[in-house]
This record gives sequence, C-alpha cells and structure tokens, in this order.
Amino acid sequence: MSTDYIQKKILLRAPRKRVWRALSDSTEFGTWFGMRFDGPFTPGASMRGVIAPTTVNAEIANAQKKYEGMSFEIVIEQMEPERLFSFRWHPAAIDPDVDYSAEPMTLVAFALEEVENGVMLTVTESGFNQIPLERRMAAFTNNEQGWSAVVKLIEGYLVQVPTSQV
Repeated sequence: MSTDYIQKKILLRAPRKRVWRALSDSTEFGTWFGMRFDGPFTPGASMRGVIAPTTVNAEIANAQKKYEGMSFEIVIEQMEPERLFSFRWHPAAIDPDVDYSAEPMTLVAFALEEVENGVMLTVTESGFNQIPLERRMAAFTNNEQGWSAVVKLIEGYLVQVPTSQV
C-alpha cells in the first residue's frame, strides 16, 4: 500500500454532465463537501474556502461543526469539462497556530469516466511523501478516512439534488 497517495472510486448513477456540475461549480461543490468559497472555480485561481458543514449528511455535518468558520486555501489546477477537476491544498491543515504556507501542497484530482449504469468517479490525492514527516502520517490517515466519506457525500448530494437547484 502506498503512503504517497489515496484513491477512492464510486459509481454515481447520474448523468456525466450533472456530476461535472456538482464538482466544478464552487457553490454546489461547497454544499456537499462542506465549505463556502469566495468565487467560482477557474484554472489557476487561488481560492479561500471556509468550512461550513455539509447539508447532505447530518453525521458528517456534526463532525465538521467543530471546524466551522476555519479557512484554508486551494489552488485550482485543471478543469477539463466532464473529465477532470483538480486542485492543490494543504492536507489536514487544521491547527490555527501553524503556518502551513511553506509546506508543499498535495494534489486532489476528481476524474470522471462514463461507464455502464452511470459515471465512475475516481478521487485521488497524491503528494503525501512531500509533507513534513511529523505531520505526514496524521494527514494521510485523516484524509484516507475523509475521502471515504466524501465520495458518499457527492453520491448523496446527487440523489438529493438530481438537477441544479443551488
């Protein structure tokens, strides 16, 4: 098992165009993921996000509540319509007394593939081996669990909001 990357896959029973919008629209993404962004996603943009508990799952929203209002930065890497959305961030950057800006960011990629009965979403976060050793294992472990929850969040969101109502 690699400790440099995490990968999760889920079959989403929704049109590819709908899944893409849930990923690439910053408002929709924030609704299911559990954050608010300061603008639309565009390649190369450095964006500020603020944790705002998800509206999709009460249990996960409750876990996010203790971080509500915490801000962080993501940098949008790629947006290939209906195929790939990726960004960089500082994983598990939750200690308000730590300046994470000098640390390398990991890359989070959401890849879409048309398959029978829906769309296969593959979420990959890579670059953990560059994280400082004293934080690496905790960041990896937290995000390993986190991405398992996140793929369920987007699945639930697509069931609850089958068309764009946000």
